[in-house]
Amino acid sequence: MIATTETIAQSIAGPILPARLSAVVGGDWSRAGGAVHDVLDPASEAVVSQFVEAPVELVNEAVADAHDAWRAGWRDLEPARRGRILYGVAAALREHADVLARLESLDCGKPLSQARTDVEVSARYFEYYAGAVDKFGGETIPQPAGTFAYTVRAPYGVIGHVTPWNAPISQMMRGVAPSLAAGNTVVVKPSELTPITSLLAAKIMVEAGLPAGVCNVVPGTGPLTGEALVRHELVQHVTFTGSVRTGRHVGRIAADRLVGCNLELGGKSPSIILADADLDRAARAGALAVIRNSGQSCFATTRLVVDRRVEEQLLDKMAEHFAGLTVGPGLEDPDVGPLISEDQRRKVLGYLDTARTEGARVVVGGGPSEGRSRGHFVEPTLLAGVTNDMTVAREEIFGPVQSVIAFDDVDEAIAIANDTLYGLSAGVFTSDVGAAHRVAARLDAGQVQVNRYTGAGVEVPFGGYKNSGLGREKGLEALHHYTQVKSVIVAVD
Repeated sequence: MIATTETIAQSIAGPILPARLSAVVGGDWSRAGGAVHDVLDPASEAVVSQFVEAPVELVNEAVADAHDAWRAGWRDLEPARRGRILYGVAAALREHADVLARLESLDCGKPLSQARTDVEVSARYFEYYAGAVDKFGGETIPQPAGTFAYTVRAPYGVIGHVTPWNAPISQMMRGVAPSLAAGNTVVVKPSELTPITSLLAAKIMVEAGLPAGVCNVVPGTGPLTGEALVRHELVQHVTFTGSVRTGRHVGRIAADRLVGCNLELGGKSPSIILADADLDRAARAGALAVIRNSGQSCFATTRLVVDRRVEEQLLDKMAEHFAGLTVGPGLEDPDVGPLISEDQRRKVLGYLDTARTEGARVVVGGGPSEGRSRGHFVEPTLLAGVTNDMTVAREEIFGPVQSVIAFDDVDEAIAIANDTLYGLSAGVFTSDVGAAHRVAARLDAGQVQVNRYTGAGVEVPFGGYKNSGLGREKGLEALHHYTQVKSVIVAVD
């Protein structure tokens, strides 16, 4: 039965959003589906919407529809025309930016200003790849006389995207935009915790001129909906962002099926702070890393590896940043919002208990946010006296917790930074440009930032070493991962 009372999400979005959400297939809301799930506001624990889970049969329909849309013309569309459609999507996302940002903030708890940034970045992905689509091609290859050889970059067909809850709309568009630019069609499975903006965005894209079926979205749980999508025989490439454990499972399925995959998994990113660094800049960056989205980011630098000679100065400056932070519901636009769920809150608090037991010192924070009887809030926490063998230095916490580890020489700092199963990102803070390049060259990470630590532009490739995953997103590099090479050799004599 379809719910008739207006939901909190509907009160923001209006009639474009139904009271009970369902899959978007062929450009419209599906009437088919399975179990009904609540979508909760992590700040209040109130039900803001509901969605109907897409069962295997509906996933099959969505993939077949996307495959038909691919064969019916999307793959063969003139690149410049495809680009114009993607420009239209970028404009439509900006037109609906206020609604999308408010829903994103409500859905996953992030502060409203951060959600607005994520929506703008989503539009920027389409803008960037719209401009690149007719400038990306193959190459000619020198051959003996009488022979001509060249390569083309060919689309795969249907690409399955399984996206996470920590940045629902921007993570979706990061993969969808280059996939579509390259001539593929997509089926997206958003997190069951945060499906609202992904579903609404799919409808907005169709209204902006994207042909029906080119982007379908199927909400549901990983074991049911996600599994069906990754295993579908018409899905020729898979992109997954999430935990290492689930990423390995997705990777095994892709390997068994002999299809390509992009995996962006966990991170335990270090920032090395040398004695000559601008400590004010390093402190701001170290604080922002775990404030933004309450530290729920695999990209966040969560190990500050600092020269022992300036450790106390850095701690004092960071403590000042932490002390004045506001904590509250995302729609109130505080500095720090809630964690995504009660399970995540308990997990983070458990890490803090373990840190104390193992000898770390709490400088600021260290417990639940005071004065809140509802919502999944944890105080922004600064830990000192951390060593790289402690649990908080080894495992991804995914919460507003920053750890400071001291070193005595640069070789030790690099060894500490690289002593991790992960390799997504890293930072270096120094006033010596030569030292910056030398240290960056020795760090085992897919991206290294110098004298800053924030999100790089959509133009910059992003992905990890080691357990942080496979493949690259963003930049022109993403188009390589969403296409396959075809070689053509012609006898011309």
